[in-house]
Amino acid sequence: MYKAMEQQPGDSWIDHAFFVLAGASAAWLAFLLAGESFQLGWGQLWSWFLFWAFLAYLLLPRLHRILTTIYVPGYFIGRARTSDGLLGDPVNVALLGAERQIHAIMHRAGWTIADDVTFASSRRIISSTILRQSYTQAPVSPLYLFDRQQDFAYQQEVDNNPGKRHHVRFWRCPDGWMLPGGHTVDWLAAGTYDRSVGFSLFTLQITHKIEQNTDVERDHIVRTVSEAEPAVRVHVIKDFSTGYHSRNGGGDSISTDGDLPVVDARGVPVAEADGRKNTDSRDRRPAPTIVGAALVVVRAVAALALAVALLTSSGDFSDVTLDDGAADPQTTTAVLTFLGIVVLVFGLGEVFLAWRIFLGSNAARVIAMGLSSLSILVQAIDASTGSTSITLEAGLPGLATDILVLLALSSQRARVYAKRQRVPAVPPGLAPKRLTP
Repeated sequence: MYKAMEQQPGDSWIDHAFFVLAGASAAWLAFLLAGESFQLGWGQLWSWFLFWAFLAYLLLPRLHRILTTIYVPGYFIGRARTSDGLLGDPVNVALLGAERQIHAIMHRAGWTIADDVTFASSRRIISSTILRQSYTQAPVSPLYLFDRQQDFAYQQEVDNNPGKRHHVRFWRCPDGWMLPGGHTVDWLAAGTYDRSVGFSLFTLQITHKIEQNTDVERDHIVRTVSEAEPAVRVHVIKDFSTGYHSRNGGGDSISTDGDLPVVDARGVPVAEADGRKNTDSRDRRPAPTIVGAALVVVRAVAALALAVALLTSSGDFSDVTLDDGAADPQTTTAVLTFLGIVVLVFGLGEVFLAWRIFLGSNAARVIAMGLSSLSILVQAIDASTGSTSITLEAGLPGLATDILVLLALSSQRARVYAKRQRVPAVPPGLAPKRLTP
């Protein structure tokens, strides 16, 4: 099991600085991409698709994330949050019991555990939705509670169509944490019904649209587990929150009466042979970390290719004049060889850096962001002084790579994963006693 490490004051401001710089750099890149799209014209639709994808999945989420840190409360208010920081689905079910018991009651009630969000599962859900093919383990997008994404999720597909489904996300409550009013529970869950696929009102992303009355889905979850497992007990905290009408992170209307059912699964028998390990979302290597490491590899490959070119083509530059003087082939060869060696060492260092980022090293993450930031600032100064022109043919691919590295590694998921620390397992006999409602 892991928990997020306590941030040092220096780490905090450094992460904030990288986070804001990534947002500003993304806005600059969006401006450059829009300019290139206008120059290419409407005939090159791929350029406009690229601009929309960057705007919807990178720039707008980062801008929302920056702004919501200012005006969205960081404490528990009965709502999950999206990865963009927007208020997401209502937390409408609480549970008591061990993780194995939660899995047991969900399986017995006919629910299917959802796959993690990976490149393969994302590709499959896109193709399944377009082709109307069943995908009963389709992943659900990450929502955040206690500053981390759900530990696992369950769903029930409707009419063999991944565009319509019942689904519910689960978060393990921190040790010693209590609901407002002093109620102690082991798990919180947010269940909603996906009715179709559409565009997010706030980010323009393609996403599932949910049914407005979330209480119907809440009651469906409680009813299915109660009917499937007689040992389950349910009591309801009436008016746990004020009944309200609002919108979730995708812009969908939601409404609830504010009641919170507490599903008690502590009496559910579970075979000791059930070897399912406890789940913690912070144990899973997040996509931004993988993407960031991959982009650093791309940067390393470019550096290594340049190093090879410098080391093998020095003879082609024998007519280059240095300091406006006569050409000196030996000096030119020596300079190019030295530069080639420097670039080669830098490229190999980038490969090592990418590997450390993939393994979850926070120091490697910070170093990679620092290198990207330095490169971005240098290119911004050159562009502002007019000494260089950044276009699709010259400079833009390299600048985009640096900005994407900074966006990926400064994200919350990459930061939490890099700053996690292993917590020794507590022997059962020494586990703290917990109060019940």
